[in-house]
Amino acid sequence: MLISIVVPCFNEEEIIGRFHEHVTKELGDLGHPIEMLYVDDGSKDRTLAILQEIARSDPRTRYVSFSRNFGKEAAMLAGLRSASGDTVVIMDADLQHPPELVRRMVALHEQGFDQVIARRTRKGDRVTRTLTARAYYRLINRLVDVELVDGVGDFRMLSRRSVDAVLELTEYNRFSKGLFAWVGFTTVTFEYENAVREEGRSKWSFSKLLNYGLDGLLSFNDKPLRAALYLGIVLLTIAMAYSTWIVGVTLVNGVETPGYVTLLVALTALAGVQMMMIGVVGEYVGRIYYEVKRRPHFLVQETNIDGAPGGASQPQNRELVHR
Repeated sequence: MLISIVVPCFNEEEIIGRFHEHVTKELGDLGHPIEMLYVDDGSKDRTLAILQEIARSDPRTRYVSFSRNFGKEAAMLAGLRSASGDTVVIMDADLQHPPELVRRMVALHEQGFDQVIARRTRKGDRVTRTLTARAYYRLINRLVDVELVDGVGDFRMLSRRSVDAVLELTEYNRFSKGLFAWVGFTTVTFEYENAVREEGRSKWSFSKLLNYGLDGLLSFNDKPLRAALYLGIVLLTIAMAYSTWIVGVTLVNGVETPGYVTLLVALTALAGVQMMMIGVVGEYVGRIYYEVKRRPHFLVQETNIDGAPGGASQPQNRELVHR
């Protein structure tokens, strides 16, 4: 059983060499051949140069380098498309995904599971981040069409049929956590303690995490649009009831001077609700806009993989790469 280790990389020059040494040493006596597949997501540092050196010294190493930064979702997609293994393991390059856990994944996969997922605990996280994450997952699981588990990320082993199923999902706006959950198949999850990043800084700022969370909320349901409809019905009902009450009061007590403050507050609140609903609709329209363009998810600048998708080394793809 060939195991492909897919590793998205972005500005990881400080740790990528140590990561490769650690993983290959840990899995050297695994009993199954491995393929190290690195995806350089348009790094600005020496990540690509280091990957080239590693590939020259280790024949098990393959790499794909993007023409610019396309994001981790595109990097994982490129890795899955290029992986030739019977199973595929997705790992981060910062050693926060302990390589020794791959042994446990292999053992569980051999019991018949198509997806073996490592779920990290929240031990060591800030209290505010833990509470925010728990609230987010409670909310999102009430809305989306698939179940998302707190602590479950991209660190997992996929069988070949699971990989092929994910690759059939060709949408441009990708949210891999949801895609992995959507394809299903037999799945098992085990926990591990969160590891501290050894070098460098996390690429996930608060704004990126917020956008990622919104992607998850909008990618697998249309309930916000339905909520806008329900909210409109509720507001219309309230307006009709209020109008009826005003007419009744006028008929009984005569015409009174209307309340300026009440009118101003009502108009401001309704305008805010309308803008929010327009924003929700705009998010969905924007996603449709990107989907209908049918642009490639990524462009490859360099690779040492024969037949890699979008590879600049392939003559049939040069027009696409240089366009």
